[in-house]
Amino acid sequence: MIKKPSKNVSRLRRHARVRSKVSGTVEKPRLCLYRSNKNIEAQLIDDVKGMTLASSSSMSLKLEKGGNIEASKAVGKDIAEKALKLNIKTVVFDRSGYIYHGRVKALAEAAREAGLAF
Repeated sequence: MIKKPSKNVSRLRRHARVRSKVSGTVEKPRLCLYRSNKNIEAQLIDDVKGMTLASSSSMSLKLEKGGNIEASKAVGKDIAEKALKLNIKTVVFDRSGYIYHGRVKALAEAAREAGLAF
């Protein structure tokens, strides 16, 4: 019997497949996120230079419950505000292999409402 890969291994395979096609530049950086059970993190990454332009997380915002939808909305709004301060209006969204649902969707929609286009 063939053993089924774990959820995280499957997610990492999806992430690698998407990352082969998605790349960020200075004008249009990649909005990459990481979701754990307790927290959520987002980064604006310039893949040409290989550096992070801005980042936000539920830990840096010192949210009491960082693993819920409200925390995701706060992180999305914060990362959008930081991007607009850097004069970045459009980004490429990299959901890191996670399904576009729940906390991932909340972060993306909050970033869009705060002024980012993707």
